[in-house]
Amino acid sequence: MKEIFLAGGCFWGAEEYFSLVPGVVDAVNGYANGSVANPTYEQVCTGATGHVETVHVTYDPTIVSLKTLVEQLFAIIDPLSFNRQGNDVGSQYRTGVYYVDAADEPVIYLRKNPGGYCHVNFASLSDVRTEKGGADGADAMPAETPAEMSAETPAETSAKTSAEAWPKPTDAELRRQLTLQQYAITQHAGTERAFTGEYDMHFERGVYVDVVTGQPLFSSADKYDSGCGWPAFSRAISDDAVTMRDDRSFGMHRIEVRSSGADSHLGHMFHDGPAEAGGRRYCINSAALRFVPYDELDAAGLGDWKSRC
Repeated sequence: MKEIFLAGGCFWGAEEYFSLVPGVVDAVNGYANGSVANPTYEQVCTGATGHVETVHVTYDPTIVSLKTLVEQLFAIIDPLSFNRQGNDVGSQYRTGVYYVDAADEPVIYLRKNPGGYCHVNFASLSDVRTEKGGADGADAMPAETPAEMSAETPAETSAKTSAEAWPKPTDAELRRQLTLQQYAITQHAGTERAFTGEYDMHFERGVYVDVVTGQPLFSSADKYDSGCGWPAFSRAISDDAVTMRDDRSFGMHRIEVRSSGADSHLGHMFHDGPAEAGGRRYCINSAALRFVPYDELDAAGLGDWKSRC
């Protein structure tokens, strides 16, 4: 077995991506090239430790070559982006290839820039070529992308809740009603910095509503600490509370989450949530939400939602 360290922006997606490449025995995410031993995620996010998010890849060179692995890295990143991949910004998202065997150095110096993105799309797995005489004895041929990757990505779901039930204020009203951050996030799909949101580590009993209209969106009963730096929920408060659609902005492919009433941008949904709760993680901006404590639900006209808290 051989090993290589690949830095391709957000290491969660990169780790899963390379774990699916034929010939890769193990892929583990972690931090590299920093000045602090065993740093926390919060420390790395400050940019002060010098670490880079990295995936330690152990592979069988008789099945997949280092050249192929590096080519696949270039297929999922933008190598010309400085301290940024897609919507992830910071020195910890810089790209790189770090070797432990000096003989690997000549292989790493590729002159290729197909243009990629940070939040990893699994489509390029179909381009992976295994080495002739690999584990199955077959000649090199493209590997198939797991069907479940595309099957779990809904193009769009429509909500039952009528927009009339939660009328959206005019733009002028929104500019008066919302803070600059709330307006940028809900109306222009902005993103607050990790670990800065009011509700990231907020676990009081109650209901989270759309900051634009007050529409109930998420329950405290479904909130959990994912460690990602944003409020995380395993599901919406009801099937028709939110809509989901393909988001291909910033060169990435994600599932955007919006409120069904005012169509406010809330965040994104990922398939890395608690398995026992369905496997979904709704990663939501605090600034897109307003929290109504359990004891105030009746006064707010939301008493019917008490059973969901």
